[in-house]
Amino acid sequence: MRRHAQTEAIYLEVGRLKYQVQLSRILNAADVEDRQYLAGLPSSAPKVDRDETWFAIFMRVENDSDERATSTDRFEIVDTEDTRYRPVPLDTAGNPFAYTARPLEPGDVQPSPSSAAGQGPIQGELLLFRIPISTLQNRPLQLRFRDPTSSQVGVVDLDV
Repeated sequence: MRRHAQTEAIYLEVGRLKYQVQLSRILNAADVEDRQYLAGLPSSAPKVDRDETWFAIFMRVENDSDERATSTDRFEIVDTEDTRYRPVPLDTAGNPFAYTARPLEPGDVQPSPSSAAGQGPIQGELLLFRIPISTLQNRPLQLRFRDPTSSQVGVVDLDV
């Protein structure tokens, strides 16, 4: 059972589910496509400062087990200085790409193949982070996530 990947696109078995980082990248708010990923930010969310950036991780989850299981909402990015960043909450009504933890029946995939995120070229749901640009030098950045029932931890070294 693999719980650590030294690169993206590797499936990790954490709890009863398989998780895969489809892609991670810096977002540019001036780009037409990237503006869509930034939709649904709370009105109280401050804009990124000159020394910060939006960082997107697109996640896919599969339930290959024969039991219902709930995907996790416990994600963080950790840099080599052990600084931790949590995702910025997004309004799923305003952003069809936003990741949301949810129950998955056996054979289910998140995002649903019939959703905007499932039909898009990335085929993953968005976890949005606000991080200092200087953090990009503290590599490898790792995405860490914890299964809500077993407390197993998955770790992915992000391609930055």
